[in-house]
Formats: sequence, C-alpha cells, structure tokens
Amino acid sequence: MSDIQFDTRERQDTAERERDLFAKLPALLAHAIANSEAWAEHLAEQDLGSVTGRSALAKLHVLRKSDLLHRQKANPPFGGFLAGDLSGAARVFMSPGPIWEPQAPGLDPWNGARSLFAAGFRKGDIVLNAFSYHLTPGGFILDQGAIALGCTVFPAGVGNTDMQVEAIEILKPTGFVGTPDYLKVLLDRGREQNRDTSSIKKALVSGGALFPSLRQEYADQGIQVGQCYATADLGVIAYETEAREGMVVNEDYIVEIVRPGTGEQVEDGEVGELVVTNFNRLYPLIRFATGDLSKIIPGQSPCGRTNMRLAGWMGRADQRTKVKGMFVDPAQIAQIVAAHPEVCKARLAVGRDGESDTMTLSIETDARGNGLSERVATTLRDVTRLKGDIELVPIGNLPNDGKVIADEREYG
Repeated sequence: MSDIQFDTRERQDTAERERDLFAKLPALLAHAIANSEAWAEHLAEQDLGSVTGRSALAKLHVLRKSDLLHRQKANPPFGGFLAGDLSGAARVFMSPGPIWEPQAPGLDPWNGARSLFAAGFRKGDIVLNAFSYHLTPGGFILDQGAIALGCTVFPAGVGNTDMQVEAIEILKPTGFVGTPDYLKVLLDRGREQNRDTSSIKKALVSGGALFPSLRQEYADQGIQVGQCYATADLGVIAYETEAREGMVVNEDYIVEIVRPGTGEQVEDGEVGELVVTNFNRLYPLIRFATGDLSKIIPGQSPCGRTNMRLAGWMGRADQRTKVKGMFVDPAQIAQIVAAHPEVCKARLAVGRDGESDTMTLSIETDARGNGLSERVATTLRDVTRLKGDIELVPIGNLPNDGKVIADEREYG
C-alpha cells in the first residue's frame, strides 16, 4: 500500500480487470448452485459455464430485493441463499423488512477499507463512527474497513450527541464516518458548548445527500469529505476519489445498469437500475437488483483509477404505480416494448383528469404510420388491463432519468 493508491488493482488495465472478474465468475456460480438450494433453483437450466462476459451475464435472471424478502419469509432466515453453514458467519443482521444478512468471514468483508483510503484515512487515524451498530450492518461496514486499514475506531453509533462531542474533545479523532448532516450536528453542538472539535480533518459519509453547500461548509472548517455508495447486502459498491467526478466502482464487484423492471443492460450514460454481482462465497448475490438508480459515467477518472465510474445514487427504480386501482409495473412496460420492434424505449406518464386517472405511454421510435399507435395501445390494454393514450416521440427525446413510470398526479 502506497500513499497514493490502496493497491495496484486500482490502476489495473480495464480489459485485464474485466477478464479477471469473468474468469472467476463461473467458479462462483458453480459454488452457489452446489451449496444453495435457492441459487440452484434460481439459476436452473441456464448455461452457467458460458458466463464469461457481460452479454452472457445479462442472460441470467435478476434477483430483486423484493423477491429475496419473499423467499426469506417463506424459508427463514436466508431464503435458502446461504451457500454454506451459518457457523461461517461472524455476525447475523436484521435490516428493515426484515431482511436477514450474514457477515462473511474476513477482516474487511464489506470492502470498506479502499473507500476510506480514497477519502484520506490512513493507518493510525482515530475514527469516530456515527453509523448505527444496532441490528443492521451499517456501523460495522466501515468499522471493519477502518480496522483493516490500521485505524482505531470509536463506535459512537447514532444519537447521544452531547456525549459524542465530549468524546471528540477528549479522544481527538482525526476522522468521521456517518451520514452527511450528522457531522454538522456534532460540529455545531461543539461550538454551542465551547468544546474543541478541531481534530476532525477528514470524513467519509453515506446514507444521504452531501449537498455542495454542505461540503463547502466542511471544507471551510478544514475538513475534506468524501462519499461512498454502500448497501447492507453488498457492502461498499463505489466510492468517491479526490477527483470528485462520480464514484469509482470498488474492486471485486461486477456492476451493471439495467432498464428498470428488466435485466436488459443499457448504454453507458443512460440512467437505469443498479445490478451487482459480488464474490461473497458464503452469501453470493448474483445479478442482485438494488432498486437504486444510477448511470455509468464514460471514461476514466482523472485520479488515475481505472474501474468504471457511477454517478452515485439517483433515486429509486421501484416505480410500481397504482392506476384506477390496478398496479402497473415497469416490467409490463418492458413487455410492451418487446412486443413492438419499432419501439426503442417507452415511458408511462400517469396523470389526473378531474377525478379520473389517466395514462399516456410515450414511445421512442422512427416509425410513423402503419397503425403503430393503435397496435401499441392494444398491447398496453392487454398487458395492463387499462386504457391509455400513445404518444410517438423521436429517438432520444425521452428524459434520461431512469423513469419507466412517472407518476405526475398531485397528492397535496
């Protein structure tokens, strides 16, 4: 580990990284189906040995978090997706849902150390961790990463602000991890109580938006703040670097952006749902749909790291919407698009006319005439059992925001 990179993989040739990831993927798939009844069922009758590239990976079924929740309820605690014995787990967590998550073995099972390093943390730093340690893995994700990096952690958790401010003055932590706004709460409380909080010089935040004005406020106080994107299921998926241009994908993850409601990969730069494959042999997650929206930023980060970059969290992909008492799902819109080769993309706008719900399906197409609008309207009615208007728009004219269903009704 040098002072400018966590390890040499951060500067690995992009094609070489891709080859390395997909070279070890077939072994993970084989392990998953041999040791997990749920994965054996989920991946049944698919040619797993041929999954050595992204196009082949895209043919595997996506596992959605809602599906995992249902499987866990039917077969608790892990829905049959644990690929091994529970004795191999260091801890077990219960996130809202509830969703059960085992902690894999190893010093840094959620891959948090690399993101901390990119945020300026180094061996010997004292880190105040204000993420929750209660029930969920939130606090442990970066706790374990900091320990792996050689830092000393003060497990502050959530709340008890006055005690945390007192601890900052006495312990003098050099770094903070927690939500973006809670650091301000601590600093403001310290000023109110005339306590010295000036030891904090760096921070890594997650779980909320770090607005530019807040980042600048921290910078004005001599605190450099980076962000990471992490989930309880997968750990730290991507992290911000000193370039401050998107988030670099962490090593040992395969990240895809797909059209919401489908497993279809979209082009770089197009907003879609984040789908992730990890290499956790105890609890493998293969094409796991996070439900979060993001997009791939083309090109390499100016910081020199070569992995793909994400734009960060851009909203939720679960756009299932009730119209006239019936649920309409993004998967149904994908079904409609698939039924008409002339259609490249579609977006359903749900509105209100008086006391009635309305639907307008905008479709990107170069085709005109030939009864396309009428045929798509029929398919829309057949698939959703609801009537809607059809609007033809030129290719590239729909908003690039990841929305397949836009609920434009006013609820105020």
